[in-house]
Amino acid sequence: MSQTVDRALSILPLLAEGSADLGQVADRLGVHKSTALRLLRTLHEHGLVYRQSDQRYRLGARLFALAQEAMENLDVREIAHAHLVRLNEQCGHTVHLAVYEENEVLYIDKVESRYPVRMYSRIGKPVAITVAAVAKLLLADLPEHERRALAEKLDYPMYTPRSTPHAAAFLQELAAVREQGWATDLGGHEESINCVAAPIRGADGRVVAAMSVSAPNVVVTADELLTLLPLVRRTADAISGEYSGRTPAEPT
Repeated sequence: MSQTVDRALSILPLLAEGSADLGQVADRLGVHKSTALRLLRTLHEHGLVYRQSDQRYRLGARLFALAQEAMENLDVREIAHAHLVRLNEQCGHTVHLAVYEENEVLYIDKVESRYPVRMYSRIGKPVAITVAAVAKLLLADLPEHERRALAEKLDYPMYTPRSTPHAAAFLQELAAVREQGWATDLGGHEESINCVAAPIRGADGRVVAAMSVSAPNVVVTADELLTLLPLVRRTADAISGEYSGRTPAEPT
């Protein structure tokens, strides 16, 4: 039975490369045509494979519907939370998770610092979109025309002397973030608070969320916080792997 399932599933990546006839499927699986036909018929009955009028087979619409339904039901917060807690235990600082929704970047999870000095932020609260490290990562992943259109519409409040002053500077920073794959906010929103962030990506490589570690200067300097960047990126990569299905969830 397991061999039959394995052979049937092996047909799907073959057809992902393009349509194939019965002989090609049989050759790829290393089986007789009659065996390949039985497997194809079963997949066809479930809508995972479609037989064209030229008798070639391609992936079926049901497969795409299942994939879309699975993606819509994925909860990045649920997947990420254990990783965020583990990171907080390792570094002790505040950890945030954020997403981009309807032209706002929102915190959807937070693990508090273990130090007495804590950040004023809460789940569901929009971030300062022109300066926050998580916002830079989420917006940097947008197509260029969307980035430019959004940048032109935003206001650029000068929270501190280090805040992003205008659209041109913001677009330049987003380009740098897109290139390097991580972001910082070093006193851009509050002079005493620094932050490093990394992206969480889905199976298609697009950024679906961003996570960050933040701390006040009285706890660690900006340079000290930047030394945590490799750990932050590894955590984001672990979440990305689990979210996209590339790696199994770690036992809790």
